[in-house]
Amino acid sequence: MISVITVCYNSAATIEKTFESMLKQTYQDFEYIVVDGGSTDGTLQIIEKYQRRFNGKMRYISEQDRGIYDAMNKGIRMCCGELIGIVNSDDFYEANTLELVASHSTGAKYEVVYGMLRTIKEGRECSVAIYHHDFLNERMIPHPTCFITKKAYEDFGVYSMDYKSAADYELMLRFHEHKEVVFSPIYAVLSNFTVGGISSTNVGMLETALLKYRKGLISRGSYFVTWVQVKFGDLIRKTR
Repeated sequence: MISVITVCYNSAATIEKTFESMLKQTYQDFEYIVVDGGSTDGTLQIIEKYQRRFNGKMRYISEQDRGIYDAMNKGIRMCCGELIGIVNSDDFYEANTLELVASHSTGAKYEVVYGMLRTIKEGRECSVAIYHHDFLNERMIPHPTCFITKKAYEDFGVYSMDYKSAADYELMLRFHEHKEVVFSPIYAVLSNFTVGGISSTNVGMLETALLKYRKGLISRGSYFVTWVQVKFGDLIRKTR
């Protein structure tokens, strides 16, 4: 069985598209976990409406959390499936995503299955891309497409609360350090990502540089250059 998690907070404007993409899956051996951060905009009413349509496959909780990675970790603890995917509340899967993941998984105890990511900007396709795990030290693989075995989370850890936007990259670097973890790429679009969010901001850029410096992937000088670029860029924007 595959588990899928959606974390959300005040996502009434977008979450129905996410839910519809799960209802359309051609592979039906899944459970669906929704972790809500205590929404006040009608998101809960939408969740309750759709829960009936999932015929027992959906479970949800609604409570305050300490951010997106805390919510993801809560969802992981709730999962019963061998593979766990995460689709955010403003993104959506292709109809055959779970089928492709199930057919391409090697069945390894520790595995990350991932694929191509379509980026949506202003309602239109902006790009379709995949970054191979052999180059993880340079760039993150498409996290919205990742499906990770529950055993990998259990034995190597979940998302670090030390980061606000780079914990997914830190997790993949941690997995990559363990040679037992198998990375299985799929050369097909698995997920559709809506541009926006903290990972695409200067905060995300700075955190990623800090993570690379801590891992020894870039020098202190390279990190300082990024820090200066971000800080002076912020200053220039504030004075305009």
